Order: sequence, then C-alpha cells, then structure tokens
Amino acid sequence: MEETKSVVLITGGAGFIGSNLCEYFLGKGYKVVCLDNFATGHRHNLKDFLNHPEFTLIEGDIRNAAVCATSVKGVDYVLHQAALGSVPRSIKDPVTTNEVNVSGFLNMLTAAKEEKVKRFIYAASSSTYGDSEALPKVEEVIGKPLSPYAITKYVNELYAEIFSRTYGIETIGLRYFNVFGPKQDPNGAYAAVIPKFVMQLMQLESPKINGDGNYSRDFTYIENVIQMNELAMLTKDPEAINTVYNVAFGDRNTLNDLVGYLKQFLAEYDQRIAAVEVEYGPNRAGDIPHSLASIDKAKTLLGYDPKYSMQEGLKAAINWYWNTLK
Repeated sequence: MEETKSVVLITGGAGFIGSNLCEYFLGKGYKVVCLDNFATGHRHNLKDFLNHPEFTLIEGDIRNAAVCATSVKGVDYVLHQAALGSVPRSIKDPVTTNEVNVSGFLNMLTAAKEEKVKRFIYAASSSTYGDSEALPKVEEVIGKPLSPYAITKYVNELYAEIFSRTYGIETIGLRYFNVFGPKQDPNGAYAAVIPKFVMQLMQLESPKINGDGNYSRDFTYIENVIQMNELAMLTKDPEAINTVYNVAFGDRNTLNDLVGYLKQFLAEYDQRIAAVEVEYGPNRAGDIPHSLASIDKAKTLLGYDPKYSMQEGLKAAINWYWNTLK
C-alpha cells in the first residue's frame, strides 16, 4: 500500500503524546521524523525505537524557522504536538508560552505550506472552550479563554483556518480533552493530574485536589487520541478537513471519582493504597469547572470510535506505571 511509505513528521515527538504517536506509526510501516528540543520531552520516551531504521530524530526548536524548514523536507504529513502545555505555567510565564505555542506553531505551519505537505494535523485544546458553560462542548460553540495557554491554542485554530483559506494547505485541529496514558511524566511542577496522583498513591502519599473535587473532566486515554490522529491523517472526505474536532471519550468524571478509581485499581497491587486519605486545597486560577465533549462530529465525519473509557484506560495506564516506576 502506498500509505505505508508515507513520511510523518511528529513535532514534540519525545513528549507523552508525541512518543506514543511515533511508536504507533513506526509499527504501521511509516517513516517517522521526530522533532523535539527536549524542553519537556524525554529521550527515554524514544529508547524503544531510537535505532529503528525508519526513525529519524531531529533535535531542534520550533521557534527556529530554519529548523522547521529542515524538518519538513520530504514529509507527507505533519502531526504537530510540540507546545508548552499547562495552564499554571502559562499564567506564570505567558511570554514563553506564546513564543512556543504561537510563533513556533506559525513557523511549522509556514514550513509545511512551503514544502506542500499533504496535511497539517495539530494538537488543539479543550481549554479553547473557556468560560462557555454549555455541556457537552460542541466544536462550534466556544467562550472566552481563561488563561494565556488557552489563548495560544485558540490562535492556532485561527491561523490554521486562515492558512487553509489563503494558501490551500489542508489542516485539521484536534481539541484534546485531558489525555492520559503510558509515558506521561509524573514529575515536575506542571505534571498532569493522573500520573501525579498515581505516583503519590504508589508512595502512600496523599494526593492533593484543587478545590472540593467536584470539578469534572472528560479524561481521555492515549489510544483514543492515536486513533483520531490516524483518522485525521487518512480521511479523503473534503467535508472532514479544514476544521477542528473534539478528541475525548464523551463521558465525564469528577476529580473525586478519579481518585476513587485510582485507589481501587492501585489497591490490587498494594492493598495499603486503599486507605490513603485525600487532601483538598484552593481552586486553581484559570481552571474550567466542568468539561465534557460531544464527539458526534468526529464520529460522523471521521468514523471515530473510541475504544477506551476512563476506567479501562486507567487500568492500562496503572499497569504501565506500576511496572515502570516501581
């Protein structure tokens, strides 16, 4: 098949989502180019395929236009995952967040346009829904952003739309909802909630919830995200391109629910974890109270069919964390 010879550039390929995408597409017979500056990604995420004959690593920064231009040479598809994540990080340092997420994004989009890549698929964010209280979140109804990070991700969507209209490059934005799974970093000030809580519970430490634990999220396992990236890359339907999609399971759980499941599943490895108490602190600035995705658009236009509920994903992720971090 012709598709198996395609070259895929994955920016941020040493990160959590990016490295999972690298591994998946190598397994499917693609040539994979990974671009990363290792600001938040890790070399150990690449160790299983670093020497794969179809894998190329480019160490560089998307803020450098020349690096972007080099990385897209001969590339068919770009899966743009590189970004500085985290709402709190963006509140603390909005300038760097903007430089990476907006200027870096624009550099990659421009390079892809110049190289005439087939399609540019990029990581958008559920933070774009901002202060809209409507549930479930539908792609066409957004509110005002609540953080610098959210602004940058919305600007990505605006640039992608303009580039599609003006230059004819095909783009698809994927609004990720609270993705979790293997290779997600539990360490650091801006660690995501699930790996952070798993690490704390494994060490019999109390996880700290911001607020009363009733904020809810559409927690989305990495395998569902991989499926959406592949569908976005391969769709031939003109109706399905030059737009954005929610990437989620389409169900929501509170943070209290989450901790309950984590304790239950981890207790199968160590019974003492079931008795660990939870601590509560103040709400975090910029956090959206409730998040639930409508995935109807992705189902209709792309044939999206998420296989992993939060609970199923948690079991798989916990198995990985237990065997990797213990």
